[in-house]
Amino acid sequence: MAKMVAVAMSGGVDSSVAAYLLKEAGYEVTGITMDLLELSCQIEKPDTCCSLQAFADARAVADKLGIKHFVVDCKQEFTQRIINPFVDEYLKGYTPNPCVACNSMIKFGLLLDKARQLGARYLATGHYARIEQRDARFVIRKGIDQTKDQSYFLCRLTQEQLSSTIMPLGNYQKTDVRKIATRLDLKTADKPESQEICFIPQNNYQEFIRQRASNRLIPGNIMDKEGNIIGKHQGIAFYTIGQRRGLRIAANKPIYVMHIDPNKNTIIVGDKADLYCRRLTAKEMNWVAIPELTEKIEIMARIRYLHKETKAVVSPLKDGQVSVEFYEPQQAITPGQSVVFYRDDIVVGGGIITHTPSKCNNRL
Repeated sequence: MAKMVAVAMSGGVDSSVAAYLLKEAGYEVTGITMDLLELSCQIEKPDTCCSLQAFADARAVADKLGIKHFVVDCKQEFTQRIINPFVDEYLKGYTPNPCVACNSMIKFGLLLDKARQLGARYLATGHYARIEQRDARFVIRKGIDQTKDQSYFLCRLTQEQLSSTIMPLGNYQKTDVRKIATRLDLKTADKPESQEICFIPQNNYQEFIRQRASNRLIPGNIMDKEGNIIGKHQGIAFYTIGQRRGLRIAANKPIYVMHIDPNKNTIIVGDKADLYCRRLTAKEMNWVAIPELTEKIEIMARIRYLHKETKAVVSPLKDGQVSVEFYEPQQAITPGQSVVFYRDDIVVGGGIITHTPSKCNNRL
């Protein structure tokens, strides 16, 4: 009997082709789509993976491929585990990455459980990454299409999750995936990609936070490096490290957010050179290619998705945290973002950036 795999179908071209490839490979394929958002948000963002249109497109592809399709209600869990913490983190002065959290807790957590309830042995997705078993561990490798590689977003997946996951697009170029969908005359063949956070209307996260937490937004001071008050802010949730626009401060040179102090409810601004720093601390580490970190290692590190990997030394700290020291200063290291470690094209592990020195002294 063929092994059953549930494919997380978002209504996009990637998951559509993933379902096709697995069916061609002899799996018993079932499509499964997450219902994550309330109706009002689905209407405001009709082109996202969580919209009513996405449900219809996923079902149309499933019908075309001759596979079953289910929509599963994940709204409550998504709100509790992703949306509420997203707002809370911004209110603390952090800049979270909800896609990293969603992958570990919702897509490969809750959805994997629901797939198993349907009788599936595996959950498959349209991610551009590769999962391989090497000796006793499962590892994540970058997708061969370097322009679409999504390994960064998978850094928090556990060995148990990886053992039940298939990513058939890891060995494909995006252009080839489009060609397959066109050849099959799939409805999603020419569907554009969404680059925005799925639950933020008009990609306006400030308004989203204002609507959900207006009573928790506390105005405060904007200060320069010398401690002088040079402006006011309406809440630290509206700012992120490296931000230049929207400061509403008259200055004779460009100024940037270089530090957010939630304890003092203060934004500190400086020159572009002040954004560069060599060090960070990270928590909630998840090690993928190794069981744990017991001694310092030299490795390549990426401090956000579109950041170029750079050489660093990672050292273990107490409570499972790590310190990271880069060979070259990095621009706008941002607490709340994920730092992901690579060796060649393999994800070694990753964690959440918690701290950078408020004064880095790394002028270039």
